Amino acid sequence: MKYLISILFLFLFWGCVNVSQNDNSLKDFNAVKIETIIKRPESIRALHVCENHIFYGASGGEFGYLNTADNSVAYIGQVQEAKDLEFRAISRTKEADYILSAGNPALLYKVNYFGKRKLSYKEEGEKVFYDAMAFYDDLNGIAMGDPTKDCISILITKDGGENWEKVPCEKLPSIIEGEAAFAASNTNISIVEDKVWIATGGKTSRIYFSENMGESWEVYETPIISGKSTTGIYSIDFYNESTGIVIGGDYTNPDGKQQNKAITKDGGKTWKIIAEGEKPGYKSCIKFVPNSNAREIVAVGFTGISYSSDYGRSWKQLSEEPFYTISFLNDYTAYAAGKGRIAKLVFIENGSKQEVLSH
Repeated sequence: MKYLISILFLFLFWGCVNVSQNDNSLKDFNAVKIETIIKRPESIRALHVCENHIFYGASGGEFGYLNTADNSVAYIGQVQEAKDLEFRAISRTKEADYILSAGNPALLYKVNYFGKRKLSYKEEGEKVFYDAMAFYDDLNGIAMGDPTKDCISILITKDGGENWEKVPCEKLPSIIEGEAAFAASNTNISIVEDKVWIATGGKTSRIYFSENMGESWEVYETPIISGKSTTGIYSIDFYNESTGIVIGGDYTNPDGKQQNKAITKDGGKTWKIIAEGEKPGYKSCIKFVPNSNAREIVAVGFTGISYSSDYGRSWKQLSEEPFYTISFLNDYTAYAAGKGRIAKLVFIENGSKQEVLSH
């Protein structure tokens, strides 16, 4: 038994694969096979996929691990002191995993699949609400949240997540009234090497950029729809340090297709609206397909799964099945999570909708 536990530990905690971004031959997905691998009573909005396991955070203070080899459960647990909170922000290093609750109080834990946990950061306050978290490397990480004063909330760690410090507003750009963010999919943050981009929404929708792991910041305007507390950017992804994409809209008007998706070619300084007036409407998560030279993009939301093979200029609906967030394992395989489940998605070339399997 001791030997088996050791093997399991090595299996789960080998580092996540950093998918290479080589430019493979062009492909065009026409369908997606969807296999539900676990059902839960909770809502799941934070998902991290590695070569050997899936790490997720959920409502009800739940977090868990699944094995990608056979989709079996490694561990599912609940943080009792956070059972009324939602873990909508997660990330990991080679050494440990981290979960961060949305809402007051903000509780940031170091955890593992044995159920062990350590509280690394706590913040209380009426306006406290954290949205996303990510690591640059095994030492440096960042989390972001809604403003509590006159700037967005930024947490920084430089010791692998053992300790976190909140960046004072004096070192950050000032917010515009009504500016906040959405904890919709743990994808308000995108990182490429030392560079980080953070997306905000609400009555204004902007991009915060740092080229030095959060030591200094710039802020860029976007043409994404804004003006209401429910409008703006919900998700951001950068393929490399130049090319990035954002998506969002207004979740109270999911069919709205105006000014809800945009692309940048200059590292976020300027953004161009794409597929204006065309589907998809509101989505909560967007990702570039690995090894696609930024040509292929997948977006998910409670309105289904959409796909583009031409840099977001045109889109096709691959499935009506609802998900909040998606994370790719490789060029053809991803895992998605939503209300009460995690599913394995296999994207198909030259397929038909009759080939789609749903469970």
